[in-house]
Amino acid sequence: MKKTGTLFMMVLLFLAAGCSKKTDSKTSQLKDKQFVASTSWTAGFMDIAGIDGTEIIAPANLRHPPEYEITVSDIQRINESSYFVYAGFERMMKTLAGAVTDESKMIKIKCDNSIETVSSESRRLAEIFGTQDECEKRLKEYCYVIEEAKKKLEKEGLKNAKVFCNKNQIYLAKDLGLEVIQTFGPGEVTSDQIAFAKLQNFVFIIDNIHNPVGTPLSEVAPEAKYIVWRNFPETVERGSLKKVISNNINLLFK
Repeated sequence: MKKTGTLFMMVLLFLAAGCSKKTDSKTSQLKDKQFVASTSWTAGFMDIAGIDGTEIIAPANLRHPPEYEITVSDIQRINESSYFVYAGFERMMKTLAGAVTDESKMIKIKCDNSIETVSSESRRLAEIFGTQDECEKRLKEYCYVIEEAKKKLEKEGLKNAKVFCNKNQIYLAKDLGLEVIQTFGPGEVTSDQIAFAKLQNFVFIIDNIHNPVGTPLSEVAPEAKYIVWRNFPETVERGSLKKVISNNINLLFK
């Protein structure tokens, strides 16, 4: 009986050691790779996918990062990277056409902050990077913030609250259970949109901090709460995209 118990323990220790080696090997492989993202937003998706220490090309403190003009040294950084993740709407992508030596490292993703898109795109990246387990943990944290906020809005009688929303912010609004009646932006609001805002009983007017144009709407609909959401994180760090949506959500309750 003792021999059987000893043998069992040896098998467990062997399996544990094997798993540890696999984890160490995977961690080592990631450390050997250089991950670069076009903006703090695409870097946020890489964070949820399970990657730490991503470098970005467009500075995170820019009001509208996609307008960043790429430099020769930026192109060199991208060429030296193991992976470069971008969204496709960045101005830099026109300059990069034909300038990247290995196009296989280029990964284009869709960017919006809905649970559906963040889930599908971060999982796709994790599949490429081999970080699926870590991705699922971080994705669960992201979704939890939205799901809990949705419950809170319902509890406070704001389920299906009528919203006049900037086109670039509709995704989170819908996930929270708000009713997007009409959209505006990214260009200047029209006279018809201003007249519409005046006639409707909106609870929220949600604008986009990266290109805010909704002030005239708030002026004719003073009963509606005017708030400005962001998409691009202000920093590149662990949980940056979760921090963005948390701050956006908090503005609904202030």
